[in-house]
Amino acid sequence: MRRPESTAAPGALRACVVLACGVLICGGLAGCGSSSGGTLGTPAIAPAKVFTLAGFAPSGPVLAGRATTVSFTVQLPNGKPLTTYKTGSGPHTGVHLIIVRDDLAYIIHEHPPIGPDGLLRQTVTLPSPGPYRVLVDVYPNIPGGQPNFQLFHTLEVAGAYHPIALPPFHPDQVVDGYHFDIQGHPSLHAIQPAFVNVSVADPQGRPVHFVPWFGALAHAIFFHQDSLDYFHTHICAPNAPNCGSLPGVAASRVSGRATAPGKLTVGVLLPVPGTWRLFLQLRQGAQILTAPYTLKVT
Repeated sequence: MRRPESTAAPGALRACVVLACGVLICGGLAGCGSSSGGTLGTPAIAPAKVFTLAGFAPSGPVLAGRATTVSFTVQLPNGKPLTTYKTGSGPHTGVHLIIVRDDLAYIIHEHPPIGPDGLLRQTVTLPSPGPYRVLVDVYPNIPGGQPNFQLFHTLEVAGAYHPIALPPFHPDQVVDGYHFDIQGHPSLHAIQPAFVNVSVADPQGRPVHFVPWFGALAHAIFFHQDSLDYFHTHICAPNAPNCGSLPGVAASRVSGRATAPGKLTVGVLLPVPGTWRLFLQLRQGAQILTAPYTLKVT
């Protein structure tokens, strides 16, 4: 069962946020919004005021392999655009725009700039036909409000969709000549924090020196194979300001560390069992490297 598109109710946002960060399941993962209506003898319940994605474009299918500008605003429950977002040196700022195809074969991760009146615009190139989940991970600056929430949309890429089955777990990945190696076979359990060690070497076999990208040395982005539930954590430099724990956001409490060249410790806290896809991302020079892993969670 899929989540409703593009809404998040303030009364349920805390549940949505905690769910996305891997602590609480809400409504069988079908959604955390409210609905209106009633049956005979049952009083109708007014719809909850919600945050939404307003003016989302493009409104129809797009072409594979062609640059496409995605634009939208985050609309407050009062109908006005959200214009104030968290800022600073760490990753818990602004908006994370993450787009994955439904079969988890492709991922795009951007931080679009916030324009006048809260308009967000980002040019992306979707590589292949099919349905894509657009996830807007929001860090608002609302005094007394929730520190983080997610909104969703579906974007269709025209053409015949041929889903690609997820490969089994392989500890070794080679991405653009860089070698990623998970140490051992991770034993992961739902709602139990864990840490996974990964070594990264450059094409010459030397340990990689990690550099900040979007406020962290590396990003670990997880999606559930069936429900597309989401979890996102960061790998931080020792004593990096504003990178680790964020009050009210459970995922930040399992932030990983990179204490030596070529060595990453990835924090994991996944809400439900099943098959998950980990996209481990970091920057080397002008390249963004993405190492995908298939993980089983019991």
